[in-house]
Amino acid sequence: MTFKVMLANVRGMCQGVSRAILTVEKALERYGNGKVWVLHEVVHNRHVVEDLRERGAHFVESLEEIPDGAVLIFSAHGVGLETLTNAQKRGFTIIDATCPVVSHIHKKMNRAGESGKDAVVIGHNGHQEVIGTIGQYKGDKSRVHVVMTEDDVDKLEIDGNNAIFATQTTLSIDETARTVARLKQRFPSIIGPRRDDTCVATQERQEAIRELARLCDIIVIAGSANSSNSNRLKEVAQREGVRAYLVDDYEGIDPDWLANAECVGLSAGASAPEYVVDGIISFLKSHGAQEVVSIGQKPVNRPFPLPNGL
Repeated sequence: MTFKVMLANVRGMCQGVSRAILTVEKALERYGNGKVWVLHEVVHNRHVVEDLRERGAHFVESLEEIPDGAVLIFSAHGVGLETLTNAQKRGFTIIDATCPVVSHIHKKMNRAGESGKDAVVIGHNGHQEVIGTIGQYKGDKSRVHVVMTEDDVDKLEIDGNNAIFATQTTLSIDETARTVARLKQRFPSIIGPRRDDTCVATQERQEAIRELARLCDIIVIAGSANSSNSNRLKEVAQREGVRAYLVDDYEGIDPDWLANAECVGLSAGASAPEYVVDGIISFLKSHGAQEVVSIGQKPVNRPFPLPNGL
């Protein structure tokens, strides 16, 4: 059994993820091993979290787990205003690693709350980014509505002449476009982006998957199960009619998947480290891959500045 591997040039860590990870690393250097606490997983990748934990970072799910006066980092997904206020009251040294793209959405929610507008958030209810976005609304939270599908939009009861919408940054471009179209159809005066708030990195990675799907028999995506953008890559491939698998690393690959494959596509979610991709390539080479070909344009990376406090 031999096959070719096609590797998407646009893959792996986006600039918001890289910034968040570097933020934790720099905080550990400045404040010391064991003295830095991160509220929630800094990014949704098991390897990244385990690596940083081994280096001395503490990951917790509530402020109550953090000792007074500690160094506290907010994850790339962001937090709500109540969490920020409670953290300030506790006297933490706060470092905000919220992705700048997400912070831009937060400002829209702030303004909507201040002006008493209904706010529609297109996203996965319960995802950390969506929780943080809802929490940025200044006012009556009953005026914030989370939807995902066109059917959800049909059930909305809002004042369309006094409403805004925003979207989670890691959604499927195609599915979100349909939901936005229905929202604008029902509420023509609703204010929002022309299409959605899906970040450029998410869009580019999904387009790269489509390119792989045209050329490959199966696609393997490096990423953790709780990573929204990684799951969307898998779904994009599947909608293109290609078998697709999401794995944390090479240990998650079943060699039977490779049977009769002539071409295996490989990409990685926006929070997956490149060394995970390297491990998968080594595994594939040991199971019949004869060559690895990179495809697609290489991304232009413009790093975000580190947050205040570092």
